[in-house]
Amino acid sequence: MTEGRPDSPQETTGYPHTMRVQRFLARAGVASRRGSEALMTAGRVSVNGRVVTELGTKVDVDRDRVAVDGVAVTLNQGAVYLMLHKPAGYLTTMADPQGRPCVASLVPGDRYPGLFPVGRLDKDTTGLLLFTTDGDLGNLLLHPAHHVPKHYVAVVDGTMADGELEPLRRGITLDDGPCQPAPTALWDAAAAALLWPELRERLLLGSATPVEITLREGRKNQVKRMFGALHHPVLALHRDRMGDLSLGELAPGTWRLLDADEVRRLRSAAAAASETIEHLEREGR
Repeated sequence: MTEGRPDSPQETTGYPHTMRVQRFLARAGVASRRGSEALMTAGRVSVNGRVVTELGTKVDVDRDRVAVDGVAVTLNQGAVYLMLHKPAGYLTTMADPQGRPCVASLVPGDRYPGLFPVGRLDKDTTGLLLFTTDGDLGNLLLHPAHHVPKHYVAVVDGTMADGELEPLRRGITLDDGPCQPAPTALWDAAAAALLWPELRERLLLGSATPVEITLREGRKNQVKRMFGALHHPVLALHRDRMGDLSLGELAPGTWRLLDADEVRRLRSAAAAASETIEHLEREGR
């Protein structure tokens, strides 16, 4: 067990001989990086039988014995990555105390312990939701300094002209601050009618408008709030792409493992995120 220098950016794409305890726990799927830090500061983590609370503490992944609440934790060398086509009506959580439908029932959590969603989709939002057991990678992909682009299709209330989208392209300001400029365009009404048959008549009559938008941020209800600020409430919302990942022909309510090339691209995105974060930390931002 060692203490000292920050992890290098290269550590995000492999399994180094030593790493910080919180990174070890995140990669083992115990919790996110921040969640792992909270476990440490609460005195619930031990290394070789000794409680560790110092966030700079490092472990030798081959020799040291790490435990949480006395239960041994092993590094998952074969992390799992999968995508789910989330249907409407499900909460993005792995457990709900009120017993409401949640995405945990749609993915193989028993087969892959430690599986968790990367980010979230609202209960009534459909589309691509990424899951992994690699907490470190998930944390990097969601870091505010490096959100991967996410592509959405929305149906908004009323007739909307292309020029009305300009505030979103420039960067609209919401109650929690300005948004980054978001590429936005009108979408095909016939294609949207296939996604949302219940809105077909309104789409074809023009009393509802389909729009596509790409975000690099992850604020709560951001797409809905952006269009709400333009007085065109969102009637339906679907995410079909996240970075280089695409739903393709995946049916609603089903999942699939990512292929080797998709995992490689995902790890490359995480490595880029790590470099960005390290640079900002060096700059004191």
